[in-house]
Amino acid sequence: MSKILFVMTGADHWTLADGTKHPTGFWAEEAVAPYEAFKEAGHEIVVATPGGVVPTVDRGSLAPEANGGQEGADRIAAALASIAELRRPIALEDVNLDEYAAVFYPGGHGPMEDLAVDATSGRILIDALESGKPLAVVCHGPSAMLAATKDDGANAFAGYRVAAFTNAEETQAGLADKAPWLLETRLTEAGVDVRVGEPWAPNVVVDRNLVTGQNPASSAPLAAEVLKKLA
Repeated sequence: MSKILFVMTGADHWTLADGTKHPTGFWAEEAVAPYEAFKEAGHEIVVATPGGVVPTVDRGSLAPEANGGQEGADRIAAALASIAELRRPIALEDVNLDEYAAVFYPGGHGPMEDLAVDATSGRILIDALESGKPLAVVCHGPSAMLAATKDDGANAFAGYRVAAFTNAEETQAGLADKAPWLLETRLTEAGVDVRVGEPWAPNVVVDRNLVTGQNPASSAPLAAEVLKKLA
């Protein structure tokens, strides 16, 4: 059994362009689906957040409409409640990457607030990328890549093929016109090769040891790709 590091947002809001705070956090399915897949395969999970704060779930990700109906919503809520690791995270500053076989970043709008500018997270991403270990990032999680700046000022993920939450999806979700910046745009500006799939459909991109997913529907297939790399 090996350990997989879940790096998660510590934010409970996303500051919009007009300064208002949009309640958010991590997206439930993006934590639950990979967690269940990794645990079923016999791996141990350790959650890390900035400052070791207990991560906040985006309440919208628990709604029936986000889970294919009430039955799905009930299942995701129960699954989330059963993940004890979420209630006892370690601080990002205390992460020793040598202890982990893989690193995973779930999304939600929370990472847009904190991980996108978190230098400690950026260093973990750079070290994970350079280690050759599986590094998996989904949906808005790739916003953390924006903080992965090398000594020469270049982004460590420049030139990598990546899937991430798209401008089209942000528009359809109703937040694009309120957002201070858009993820697909900022990643592209940083030199990342964003591979855009159909809105809301699974889209997983594998480039070397990096595995990325576009949206919540991509989280389960992303986890399957990570398990292939760990096999």
